[in-house]
Amino acid sequence: MTRPHPIVFLVDVDNTLVDNDGIQQDLKDHLERTYGAAARDRYWTILEGLMQELGYRDYIGALQRFRVEHPREIELLAMSSFLVDYPFADRLYPNALRVLQWLRSLGPTVILSDGDVVFQPRKVERAGLARVADGDVLIYIHKEEVLDDVERRFPAEHYVLVDDKLRILDVVKRVWGQRVTTVFPRQGQYAHDAKVIDALPPADLTVERIGDLLDHDLARLGMAPRTLASSPKVRP
Repeated sequence: MTRPHPIVFLVDVDNTLVDNDGIQQDLKDHLERTYGAAARDRYWTILEGLMQELGYRDYIGALQRFRVEHPREIELLAMSSFLVDYPFADRLYPNALRVLQWLRSLGPTVILSDGDVVFQPRKVERAGLARVADGDVLIYIHKEEVLDDVERRFPAEHYVLVDDKLRILDVVKRVWGQRVTTVFPRQGQYAHDAKVIDALPPADLTVERIGDLLDHDLARLGMAPRTLASSPKVRP
């Protein structure tokens, strides 16, 4: 049996390390420029429908469904190149890689994300996240539903979960209790949804930007939440 690590850091991708809202806007702009506003709106309707059906945004699947509706539009094939070859590294939040590197100096650091089996791994790879995480990447359909598998792969006495979705943080907190410290970077559309914020308890630690974690004593994140506010600031 693998001996648990004292602490393991679990870090989300979309709107936590990578500006996914910016990626979506680039995609919308490209669709409109290349295929027109009607095509943009139809693709996005399909994409959001798949989101409701699957629980994550399946960009490649939406493109395939869109093509079924327009079987003679050979030009649509170029969209796959735009998605797969997108320069994800350009959409990293400031100091995102530096934060990952610093966390890895303190304990095992795992990329923990939701998504499909093509686009999301490609994003993690091309953004440079997989390299910095030394290949420790977990991508599930609904990560909050498979915490037992996360524990099996990366057993730990304590976890630190960094995620822009307060809902995810709340679910994981209710499952792991005091074994997890939740960190909420207020980036992206979900992190600024007033209804969600008002309806859920706050995270153990809230920062405005992922890079702000460099101003916290990250080695103490595994301690009781009350220590976080008084932790001395350190910058690696």
